[in-house]
Amino acid sequence: MILRHITIDAGNPYELAQFWSNVTGWPIADGDVPGDEEVLVVAPAPVPGLLFIAVPEAKSVKNRVHIDWVPDQRTRDEEVDRLLTLGATIHEDHRKPDGPGWVTMHDPEHNEFCIERRQSERTG
Repeated sequence: MILRHITIDAGNPYELAQFWSNVTGWPIADGDVPGDEEVLVVAPAPVPGLLFIAVPEAKSVKNRVHIDWVPDQRTRDEEVDRLLTLGATIHEDHRKPDGPGWVTMHDPEHNEFCIERRQSERTG
């Protein structure tokens, strides 16, 4: 089996896809425009894309599944700061004073995701 997409319900698929495109640096699929019911953020192979699907109801409970991200160019803390400027918010901060831990954040539609430390931060 091959994992093709991670699908996320959205009130405004295009706006949420724009947020995640800015977060990841991955493009929105050619032809996807504001008002579309489905908008794809295209990941580099073999990573699955992020597919945002319009739903009528707002998010009301904690996600049962979320994505854990590891920054590839920044430290965890630098990445958290960058995401805050893009419109994410901190939900729970699990960082410890001596460095370990992660930050659980919300995207603009309140979907949870985590930012962890890179391997180089974990090993010194």
